[in-house]
Amino acid sequence: MPRVWDVPVRDATRVRDARVAAEQAAALAGLDERRTAAAALVATELATNLLKHAEGGQVLIDVVDAPALRQDPEPSRVVQITAIDHGPGMSDVGAAVRDGYSTTRSLGAGLGTCLRLADDFGVHSTAGRGTVAVARLGMTRGSEALAPERPAGASGLGGPAVAAPRPAGGASGASGAGSPPEDSARGGAPAGALTCGALTGHAVVAGDPLGTPARPAVAAGPAAPWNDPSAWPTPARGLPDGGAPGNATPPHEPPAAGATEAAAGTATAADPSVPLAGVRAGGVNIPYGGAEYSGDAWTWVRAGDRVTLLLADGLGHGPEAARASSAAVAALHRWAHLCPAEVLAKLHDALKGTRGAAVALAQLDLGAGRLRFAGIGNVGARLREGGSWRPLLSRPGIVGVHRPTTLREEEADWAADRLLILHTDGLPSRWTPPCDAGLPAADPAVTAAVTIRDASSPARPVRDDTAVAVLTPTPPERP
Repeated sequence: MPRVWDVPVRDATRVRDARVAAEQAAALAGLDERRTAAAALVATELATNLLKHAEGGQVLIDVVDAPALRQDPEPSRVVQITAIDHGPGMSDVGAAVRDGYSTTRSLGAGLGTCLRLADDFGVHSTAGRGTVAVARLGMTRGSEALAPERPAGASGLGGPAVAAPRPAGGASGASGAGSPPEDSARGGAPAGALTCGALTGHAVVAGDPLGTPARPAVAAGPAAPWNDPSAWPTPARGLPDGGAPGNATPPHEPPAAGATEAAAGTATAADPSVPLAGVRAGGVNIPYGGAEYSGDAWTWVRAGDRVTLLLADGLGHGPEAARASSAAVAALHRWAHLCPAEVLAKLHDALKGTRGAAVALAQLDLGAGRLRFAGIGNVGARLREGGSWRPLLSRPGIVGVHRPTTLREEEADWAADRLLILHTDGLPSRWTPPCDAGLPAADPAVTAAVTIRDASSPARPVRDDTAVAVLTPTPPERP
């Protein structure tokens, strides 16, 4: 069941609670003593920064699948630590992650420590609205296990250093609100982002004030339009470079060699360490009222050329709701080769005997570049196509209790600028999707956390178990 540690950080005593929660999550994920200590330190730094720079916030810790769809049928589990605040926001994320930078006369090593220790680390900040930071830590540092050796003097995880990142947004409580960037006139409050991912093979990339990825300062060779999402490779072109949290293909449904090579470029089925698809997924889960278990659950799985993202909301709260959503997650791995409507029919049978759940399924055909969606119950879905958002509609009902006799699937093209958000009804019914132009380049879990941050406030916390799952293309490798 989805065990989630929800630690509200309002005073210094809760910093210890965040550290202990990270240690417990590391034990659940099977991390060794060294990586457990690293997870505890990252949680401590993020919680401390919430107090120093945002007057408090929230730390969420859970165990998720490693951030890549790989050939290995036994996916590793990693600890995900998410910090969310509604503080003043950040004016310079590039400076905030550099050692020695501080606005509170401290050593200024907190976010730099998180960057060095985490396998994946992403931050996003908007002046006046707050900041989110997401770190993931697994058994083995992704930069050591998966990425090529870095030249002397390089920094970050899994790629070349960024010598002097352009001013951007912030990391969770890394510094106070500063002067708004000049680019703020381009679209509302200034925002910024920084993303790196050793498990997905990405260099440290700082975003501009709207979150669009900047080209690393150390890059050589001809200019490439990395700020133009239309230039990014799509799954249909067979040029992906990364993956996302989730599970590998189930043992009973091995992908064909041709499909594997088409999805992974030069990768082959014999190399389980290489990500299989140019698509990423991530999510954030918040249990209602600080409960141990959330009734919501998300997962994604690959079967051949199909990648399926599932979000389930068990009826009610607590362990019984968690049991229903967990049953949906487990069943998906048996039926991921089917289309969404057929999967929902199988899930209906699998959830009989539970409370039932609302379930949404989004399935991406990597070869055709097409997205198919079907849902039952009050799990919402919105697809960003270019600069607009399109709702994808579910049918009324409860999977495992009452299934509609007919179920229509919606279809859409999948391109480099697409972004899909699935959410349970813990979000307000009229929440506004994030508007930053660079979010397709952000870590999907960061986008999920931004969605939750912007839909809530300290005076208006989430009203139910709340989960947001995000599907995005993988941006290309920076030169």
